[in-house]
Amino acid sequence: MTQNTEALIREYYKRFNQQDVEGFLALLDENVVHDISQGGRESGKPAFRKFLEHMNRTYREEVRDLSVMVDATGTRAAAEFTLLGTYMATDGDLPPARGQRYTLVVGAFFEVKNGKVTRISNHYNMKDWLRQVQ
Repeated sequence: MTQNTEALIREYYKRFNQQDVEGFLALLDENVVHDISQGGRESGKPAFRKFLEHMNRTYREEVRDLSVMVDATGTRAAAEFTLLGTYMATDGDLPPARGQRYTLVVGAFFEVKNGKVTRISNHYNMKDWLRQVQ
């Protein structure tokens, strides 16, 4: 079971890198819970789709140096990676986008049930991101 979960998380980031929204969403439970770094909590695939579409318009990002850890039951996993990004379009009240590049270390935590991601929580250093894009 742990190998299946590790493969699921690796596929999750592969599809993220490809900006494959439909393929990405296929890996998620219908009621997926998404804890947004420095933000709120959203539930359900429609909310996650909206989030992904916004992110794909606003940022161009790629996951590198992915490390995946899975608990003995295969129901929880964690990932750490380097996120290489370009800030493409101004995001709300954040600083104006001018194609600034950034690099962040990101941690993510997952819950998995029946081969689908049921929860994802992402964490990164927002102050570091702001410093890089200002």
